[in-house]
Amino acid sequence: MARTLIFLQNARRCLLFNGRLNLLFVPSSSASLSKLAGSQNNRRCHATGSRFTRSFCTTSVNLEVSLSHPTFMVWSSNTGVGKTLVSAGLASSILLLETKPSNPLNVQYIKPVQTGFPIDSDSRCVYQKVSEIFHHRRPSRSIFASNHVLKASEPALEGLVGVRTEDCTSGSIDGFRDLGLYEERELRVPGSVHEGSKLMCKTMYAWKQPISPHLAVERESAFVSDSVLLQSLQQNLLFQTREKDAFGKCQLWNIVEIAGGVASPGPSGTLQCDLYRPFRLPGVLVGDGRLGGISGTISAYETLKLRGYDVAAIILEDNGLSNEESLLSYLHNRLPVLVLPAIPRDLSDNLMEWFGKSWDVFGSLHSILVDDYTKRMGRLHEMSKKAGTIFWWPFTQHSLVPEETVTVIDSRSGENFAIHKVKKDSNYEFISHQFDACASWWTQGPDSTLQMELARDMGYATARYGHIMFPENVYEPALHCAELLLLGVGKGWASRVFFSDNGSTSIEISLKMAFRKFASDHALFCPSQLKSVEGTEFKVLALNGSYHGDTLGAMEAQAPSPYTGFLQQPWYSGRGFFLDPPTVFCSNEHWNLCLPQVFLPYKLNGEVPAFSSREEVFCGSRDSSELAGNYSNYIHQQLSLYRGSKNCASIAALIIEPVIHGAGGMHMIDPLFQRVLVRECRNQGIPIIYDEVFTGFWRLGVESAAEFLGCVPDIACFAKLMTGGIVPLSVTLATEAVFDAFKGDSKLMALLHGHSYSAHALGCTAAAKAIQWFKDPHMNPNIIATGNKKLRELWDCEMVSKLSSHSAVKRVVSLGTLCAIELKAEDSGYGSLYAISLVRQLREDGVYMRPLGNVIYLMCGPCTSPQVCYQLLSKVYRRINELGASAGA
Repeated sequence: MARTLIFLQNARRCLLFNGRLNLLFVPSSSASLSKLAGSQNNRRCHATGSRFTRSFCTTSVNLEVSLSHPTFMVWSSNTGVGKTLVSAGLASSILLLETKPSNPLNVQYIKPVQTGFPIDSDSRCVYQKVSEIFHHRRPSRSIFASNHVLKASEPALEGLVGVRTEDCTSGSIDGFRDLGLYEERELRVPGSVHEGSKLMCKTMYAWKQPISPHLAVERESAFVSDSVLLQSLQQNLLFQTREKDAFGKCQLWNIVEIAGGVASPGPSGTLQCDLYRPFRLPGVLVGDGRLGGISGTISAYETLKLRGYDVAAIILEDNGLSNEESLLSYLHNRLPVLVLPAIPRDLSDNLMEWFGKSWDVFGSLHSILVDDYTKRMGRLHEMSKKAGTIFWWPFTQHSLVPEETVTVIDSRSGENFAIHKVKKDSNYEFISHQFDACASWWTQGPDSTLQMELARDMGYATARYGHIMFPENVYEPALHCAELLLLGVGKGWASRVFFSDNGSTSIEISLKMAFRKFASDHALFCPSQLKSVEGTEFKVLALNGSYHGDTLGAMEAQAPSPYTGFLQQPWYSGRGFFLDPPTVFCSNEHWNLCLPQVFLPYKLNGEVPAFSSREEVFCGSRDSSELAGNYSNYIHQQLSLYRGSKNCASIAALIIEPVIHGAGGMHMIDPLFQRVLVRECRNQGIPIIYDEVFTGFWRLGVESAAEFLGCVPDIACFAKLMTGGIVPLSVTLATEAVFDAFKGDSKLMALLHGHSYSAHALGCTAAAKAIQWFKDPHMNPNIIATGNKKLRELWDCEMVSKLSSHSAVKRVVSLGTLCAIELKAEDSGYGSLYAISLVRQLREDGVYMRPLGNVIYLMCGPCTSPQVCYQLLSKVYRRINELGASAGA
């Protein structure tokens, strides 16, 4: 198709006249510039010296950002500091750089949000200024330049001469029109035989009023949601990557410029530093060289760093105040600060002289960004190899982890990993989002909003408190956290909070507490002599399949398993009496009860019951059932047999994971059995410990899994989700009676246990925020506020039933934020490698999983939407279907 060309002598001609962009639409049925505008349906129009095209962008969105070429964001400390001029100068420096004839340079400039349109159009400013700089510098290579405006509010169309609202198609976004304006010019160097470079400038969404976007949205009734805006930006960032025929394998740069300052609101009111965080694009910060600019620039820089952005350089205008010197001093020369000449205030000045004086500065900025991109890519390339030679990963057989399967994680945004990937066939590199279905090993709960809230509050706590030793001291974060715990998971039974650093140590603390309470209640030690009664030996009562941690003491409180074998812990003796528990699961669309072999002597008169729904499993009416009586008889008899044996040790504590055995294979234990077990132990004076390190804080859909059992413990352990998974912290809650067992006149009577970082301010601050956030219906839309608070159903019941009836699936357990699926496999158990290939396929689908042998599981956060959970289940079902088909073949 023939192009309308604008030669060098016409490069300065433009369409802006008396503040209005003048258009003349000419209907045409000719082919579109689909390779340039990404559309199959375009209408051409002509005006003086330029051509415009209206287009419909229909390319689907990929959740990825290309790394095959540099992409940088242009931030600013405030409005009016010259960020668009910086964008134009950087684009010119890239495009006019002398390169080899075989290596043209392309630049895509994107303005996602534009207000004040059409009088203000930053994309058009960059388009014009680069054209004018081309004319003044006379490079050896031609440039094909274009400017696009994709969507505009209806009031914004009033400023466009020749445009009627009815001519613009309604967009998919409320209140917008698919404007699709397009203008182009070819800046040709006479006699040049080199392939030309390309500049594509884009405005994604435009409003008429020159005000903050969130106000323009309200006044012009043209709204775009955060998710749609991000999807559109992703689509445009990937546009040139996809259009290989149009752009070839030339060097490409993306420049994305925000609207206003770092913390200016976007269209929805979300601060732009939060709005664009899922991309985490490296950036340039345009600082403020004016009076007061030092403070504004530092604030903007800290705002970006607090949200995990990388800032490659700060650049600012010289206003004779030497602001750069103060910035360099504050930054300790951690990053370069570049200074531009003073910008002329005369509006008639076309700034060509200023750009000439600034040319070396923009050249330096260009070099800095090239170096930043090169170093980042080099580090990403070497990480997987170095990891395999330096790290000793937990729970990992290194010989089973090829280098190419190591997941290189660039960042995290809410529930998603941003990972580095390479397509081997094309060498295409990109950052892709994966849903963290391990909830980063069962700790994570925050969405991206809470993640930023936690970062801000923890930064405050670090700056205010640093770290303070805990004994005999009090400070607000620790006190506030303890109060919230006693009003939440400890409400109605706990009165004391003991802080430690991780779940395993909180278990060991709970054992110390329980043993002292048992000894005190049964007069097994003499307080005056601080000695135990001769022959005193304690053991725990626990369940087979439970898991309570990896430290030596915690391992002694759990039954033999792959975690406690001789290869792992030669000292292990298993200081407990372990019962086989009944389990509940979904299979063939029904919830079923599985009784272990030990229950054969206690066989029911009828068949083992099945349940019409999962809710029936937790129904309190089951307490009067025949099964409850059988459970009671079994437990009572087992304890009697233990006491009657030659074993002289006393059972001094019951420790259980309420409802779900996590590391033991994600088995749901019959809550009726655990409830009967707790009552029997309480009747016999055995202290009760709930290990809620995994199950607590909404992991199972309620704040404490004790709610499912309908009975409270004497001691309970919490960690993981308590801080939102951001930082390690654990607590052991206890009743006043347990606390009293440690009172006395001697310090040796006290609980002599502690950690250097007990109740550290950082963790307590994070815990206080997460505890309140998860249970607040205004912050967490999944909370059902009526009655006893609980999470709404996150896993689609029909999809769970469908999975449970699949021929490749043995059982499914779904509860709260957990959905576990056991695959039918000959080599079952923790050591099974059966699920490895399935897990790797799901990682390619954007779902990061890690199996427990032949058990795979999905774990989300308390704030995850049911729609996301449905998408996860659908991907798992599709892959299991393929697995079943493969096995059948």
